[in-house]
Amino acid sequence: MKSIERRRLLAAIGATPFLAPLASFAQGAGTARIGFLYFGTRRSAVDSLRYQAFIDSLRALGHIEGKNIVIEARFADGKIENIKALAAELVKLKADVIVATGSQTYRPLQQATSTIPIVITVDSDPVANGYAVSMARPGGNITGFSNSGADIVAKYLELLKTVTPTLARVGVMLNPGNGAHPQQLVRIMTAAQKTGVRVILASAATEHDLVQEFSMLAREHADAVVFLNDTFFVQQLRQLAALSLKHKLSSIYSIAEYAESGGLMSYGPDIVDNFRRAAVYVDKILKGAKAGELPFEQPTRYYLIVNRKTARALNLTIPQDLLVRADKVLE
Repeated sequence: MKSIERRRLLAAIGATPFLAPLASFAQGAGTARIGFLYFGTRRSAVDSLRYQAFIDSLRALGHIEGKNIVIEARFADGKIENIKALAAELVKLKADVIVATGSQTYRPLQQATSTIPIVITVDSDPVANGYAVSMARPGGNITGFSNSGADIVAKYLELLKTVTPTLARVGVMLNPGNGAHPQQLVRIMTAAQKTGVRVILASAATEHDLVQEFSMLAREHADAVVFLNDTFFVQQLRQLAALSLKHKLSSIYSIAEYAESGGLMSYGPDIVDNFRRAAVYVDKILKGAKAGELPFEQPTRYYLIVNRKTARALNLTIPQDLLVRADKVLE
C-alpha cells in the first residue's frame, strides 16, 4: 500500500481502538485474519464493553493483534443498508473466521459465504431462524450463542406483574428490521393471553420512531413496556429509560446495561460474556475445529437487576422478596 493511500485510509477510518497496527497490514505467514461485523456503532461496541471483552479473551488465548492476528472490524452504524457491502468486504478479504453481532448481520453473511466460519454472538433461536440444523450440531458454517430460551418472555410478564400488580396493558417494542422479532412477539402474546394482559405493539427503527411510539403507548394507556433484544435498542438505552420514565411505564429489557442506564429492570444472560466465549470459539476454529460441529451454546443463567431509584421515581414499591432474588439492586 502506498504511503499516501495509507494516510487516506487512516483519515477515513479515524484513530480508534479497532484499527490494527500498521505492521499488521502486511499480513505474514501464520497470521490469522479475524472479521468482526457489528450492526451498531463503534461507540456502542466500546461503551457496552463487548468489543474489549472479545479482544481480552483472544489475548488470553494467545491471539494478539499486530503479532499473530489481524482484526478487520466493520460497523454498520445501525443502518441495514450498510450490511450487505460490509459482509461482502469481509468475505473478499478472505477472513479466516467472522464474528457477527446483530440479527440483521447474520442473513447477509450467510448469503455471502458458505465456507468462511461465522460465530454469532447473540441470537434468539438459531434453528428456527435457519442458521443451524440443530443446537448441538449446527451442520453448516455458522455457530455461536443463543441469548434466550422460549420461556423468557413469560418471565418478563411475571416480573412486571410483581412490581405493577394492576398490569393490564403491556407495550412490546420491536424493530421492524429484526427478523427474529415476529417469533418473539408471538411468544409474548401467548404468555400475555394466559395472564389476561393485553399486548400493544410498538415498532421503532429510529430515535424519532421511539418518541412517536412511546406517545402512542401513553395514548393507549399502557402500564409497562418490554423491549425485545436488538442492537439498535442497545445504542438507545438511555433514551429508552428516559422515555419509559417520562410516560410512567414500568419497563424491562434483557441486558444489564438497561437497568444501569436508568431502566427499571433487566433480566437476561450476560451478553458481554458471550463475546468472551466467542473468542474461545474463534480459537477452536483457528486450530482446526469446524463451525458446523461446534454446538450453539445457550445461557446457563439469567441475571435480574432492579433499579430502585427508578422505581421510586415511578412511585413503585419493589416487593422485598424480589429485592432478595435480584442479583443486583441499584440505589
